[in-house]
Amino acid sequence: MLKKVQPKVWVAIIAVLVIFIISWGLIRRGHSKEEVEEISKAVAAKLDPEVIKNPDAETAKKIAEITDIFRKKRNAGFNGNVLIVQKGKILYQNSFGYGHIKQKDTLNSHSRFQLASLSKPFTAVAILKLIQEGRVSLDDSVQRFFPEFPYHGVKVDMLLSHRSGLPNYIYSFPDSVRHGKKYPSNLEVIDWYGKVVPTPTPYNRPGRSFNYCNTNYCVLAGIVEKVTGAPFGEYLFNQVFAPLGMLETFLVTDTTAAAVKNRTVGHQYGRQLEKDYYDDVVGDKGLYSTTADIYRFYNGLTKGLLLDKKLLDEAFKPRSFERAGIRNYGYGFRMHTKEDNTAQFIYHGGWWKGYNTMLWVSPEDDAVIIVLGNTYNRSTYDLKEILKVIHGNDKAVEVESEI
Repeated sequence: MLKKVQPKVWVAIIAVLVIFIISWGLIRRGHSKEEVEEISKAVAAKLDPEVIKNPDAETAKKIAEITDIFRKKRNAGFNGNVLIVQKGKILYQNSFGYGHIKQKDTLNSHSRFQLASLSKPFTAVAILKLIQEGRVSLDDSVQRFFPEFPYHGVKVDMLLSHRSGLPNYIYSFPDSVRHGKKYPSNLEVIDWYGKVVPTPTPYNRPGRSFNYCNTNYCVLAGIVEKVTGAPFGEYLFNQVFAPLGMLETFLVTDTTAAAVKNRTVGHQYGRQLEKDYYDDVVGDKGLYSTTADIYRFYNGLTKGLLLDKKLLDEAFKPRSFERAGIRNYGYGFRMHTKEDNTAQFIYHGGWWKGYNTMLWVSPEDDAVIIVLGNTYNRSTYDLKEILKVIHGNDKAVEVESEI
């Protein structure tokens, strides 16, 4: 005779089954918005950090020290949102300032920030999912997808690791080229490269060296669209956002009411910045998100809900050794490496039109730091004091960050 199963046990079983089903990518077009949101919220609840209600003395001390650090950052002009999680529990969460300085609309935990280059890890994961499914290969050339692309020898793994040698599209095209459509798409930029005369000079030979370049991720987003036949934002929603309960993350090109809700604007030197000519090129930038959704992304990714462990290890594997030092790059993630070339820290930052962003992970301390700002301020990237608090003030922490 079967024993009666307690309701709480059934809830846990159902939650696990939901995560399992979604992790296999069963949310597709055809499901209602309400169904997707209901399932996504269930997954989000499993991926969210716990709130500490009665911190012990050591934790309380950490919280007080981090609070003081951000008080100083705010006094130095920081305007944005913060989420710091250690061992699955929130150490610190706060909002400072405004989404629109002129309107004085106070930021809150649902405020959405342009991630700038912090969008790149999401693009890398989108491509890696297609690789996992056998629809794309790391050895594929760009010409497999775009036959007229003028730079030969560039492979997908070179795009992911910034080893393609491609010129940066933001600086490649003279004013005479930038006529017609005011805000070009990824596919239009890729088409430009195939038609413009003379062809912009490459930075280096493919595979020769690391050179951080936005063109790599512009092309990767274009490959996603070419392979799937779906807009990049739609693919991200179906394959990354919805499966992880990320219901507050959208591309800049999505102008629906749900996408623009709680969206902030970028500022620099006290002035709101207008839309840029290349704002609609995505993959290298272009995502708007919240601190909570970014945590769900990293938490779900490392729990195996998007990629298998072997492929995720490849993403976190250092691939740039031309220059001596601790800083390196994998597939869509930066890292600080240890002597054995494994990652001590995993991170990515961003800067674009007043936005400063940072995701910083310390695997050793099981800590995730997310800082999103919308008023240009370099203190966003200065995390040394925070890491010392998390790691223990008696331990040295060497930190150098790049965006």
